[in-house]
Amino acid sequence: MRVLITGASGFAGGYLARACAGAGDEVVGISRRGEVPADAGSGRAGDLRDLDAVQALFASVRPDVVYHLAALSSVGRSWENPVGTVQDNVATAVNVLEALRLDAADARVVWVSTCEVYGTPEQLPIDEDAPVQPANPYAVSKEAGDLLAGVYAEAHGLDIVRARPFNHTGPGQLPIFIVSSLAQQAAEGVVGGLERVRVVTGNPDTRRDFTDVRDVARAYRLLAAHGRRGKIYNVSSGHSVSAAEQVGLLSELVAPAELEHVIDPGRVRAHEVMDLRGSNDRIRAEVGWEPEIPFRQTMQDTLQWWERELRSAPSGAAPR
Repeated sequence: MRVLITGASGFAGGYLARACAGAGDEVVGISRRGEVPADAGSGRAGDLRDLDAVQALFASVRPDVVYHLAALSSVGRSWENPVGTVQDNVATAVNVLEALRLDAADARVVWVSTCEVYGTPEQLPIDEDAPVQPANPYAVSKEAGDLLAGVYAEAHGLDIVRARPFNHTGPGQLPIFIVSSLAQQAAEGVVGGLERVRVVTGNPDTRRDFTDVRDVARAYRLLAAHGRRGKIYNVSSGHSVSAAEQVGLLSELVAPAELEHVIDPGRVRAHEVMDLRGSNDRIRAEVGWEPEIPFRQTMQDTLQWWERELRSAPSGAAPR
């Protein structure tokens, strides 16, 4: 099976590319630099904001399955650059949909949105029928793409399944995301031999629903195989964890070193959604997916990844 992955050089895209290649798929990853992880297929360079370039790529690959993951994906950075986030993510979405319509109309498509489109929930856990009310520029840009995918599926008969993943994390994630940031801070103290390690967060009470990225990649592949055309599926654990609870878990993992939890007011976001927790009833019932890797294991693996990175980095150099 020939698989095309947009954003294959990214965090979740890289895990997905490796999972697909490991299952025997012919993987083609599209990214701006044309990079894909080692042993995860071939890469094609392309700017998804350029419609002609996107069409040419889709026409040359002729994929059986398309996974659309590419996006500017940081909520925090979307507040710093709202214009760029909305422009890039919406342009990318339209161009991918046009390329599908014109050059890959028979492909099965897994369209990856985000739980952020739900905004502040009216009730928990959030199911797929909950109203969308995005509360930050990133969420607005992703909801625009989500809606466009539904419109194109209806108007042009495209075979699109929409995924709304809740927070996913694991080894190798950039430290602009909370679990990786906390693990990096703790690992720096452990590697430095400190007895007391300072860990800084924003609001300690915000809660998020975390799924290991390896489970998320498996969910996307199952959605491609078994998801129902036109349906929306949450990809979530069904449980939420606060920032304070994450620090407490890290305290256990780095013992006998002690963690000092410092709250930085500068990291507290305006218009913060305090709790996001998703129902995964639909994907369990219709696709047969459920998370397998517990959050403690994810945190431990991420901490160990950062320790290896820090120990292997040349003296004075930042880890990759």
